[in-house]
Amino acid sequence: MTALKPFESQIYAVLRIIAGLMFLCHGTQKLFGWPVEAMAGMPPMVQYLGGGIELGGGLLIAIGLLTRWAAFLASGMMAAAYWMAHGLNGFFPIANGGELAILYCFLFLFICARGPGIWSVDASRER
Repeated sequence: MTALKPFESQIYAVLRIIAGLMFLCHGTQKLFGWPVEAMAGMPPMVQYLGGGIELGGGLLIAIGLLTRWAAFLASGMMAAAYWMAHGLNGFFPIANGGELAILYCFLFLFICARGPGIWSVDASRER
């Protein structure tokens, strides 16, 4: 749709910010039980390491600081999470519950490749 072409940079920035904030929420859930309680019986590695990457990486991606590195780490973590928690339960993500992990993995890979864009700390530091 060419009508949105003039707003491409702004739409990408909103995508990066919202994706980072949503990922951050997964971290606060695992680490602090907020905004909803974390799944009971979660292994400590998933809770603390995964929650820390989600919280820290989500914050860095949302504000656009060290964006490429944070997105690369988050993408890799989600690829590992997919195979550890979902991929062994069947081939199709719709059947094994892994759609969100795959979407985050490839979204963060895209953010890593494209960079922080406008409305980011990284962009303001380049000036």
